[in-house]
Amino acid sequence: MVEAPLEHADAIVVLSGSGVFKERTQKAVELYRRGIAPKIILTNDNRQGGWSSAQQRNPYFYERSRDELLKAGVGKDAIEVLFQPVSSTLDEAVLLDNYCKQHSIRSIIVVTSAYHSRRALMTFRNLFSTTQVGLIHAGTELQTPRPATWWLHLSGWRSVPSEYLKLLYYRLQLSA
Repeated sequence: MVEAPLEHADAIVVLSGSGVFKERTQKAVELYRRGIAPKIILTNDNRQGGWSSAQQRNPYFYERSRDELLKAGVGKDAIEVLFQPVSSTLDEAVLLDNYCKQHSIRSIIVVTSAYHSRRALMTFRNLFSTTQVGLIHAGTELQTPRPATWWLHLSGWRSVPSEYLKLLYYRLQLSA
């Protein structure tokens, strides 16, 4: 787990993560309320969640994240969704780098899960050339198990071993 906090940024970026959208969204709300950035950007992993009786359909996770932000008092004008589907952290970084260049965004704070923080920071910092990148992880216990006991949880077995493999793969890809 790593963090690279910034005192202020142009935008908070919440990375997609279907199974952990609540913890990431809550951390973004906390940063927004502290005045760290005036805008929250969501990415779209093109995955749908469970059935919503209110909407009579299976909403996408970016919609669920947006709804969580709105419920927490973030203004509609402060939320931007990048609708282009992404399927990896690398896809998100490329999409966001282009977006930041097009919109003259000089600094972002990436919000992701604790187990994903090292790879996300490495990826964004390797790809971004004109935008300063900070990163805050969402912590543990809401949807991610604690580092000392991850192996006692099924969700830990789903995320931690695969994250080490992805970290190695990304390290090789980004250094090539």
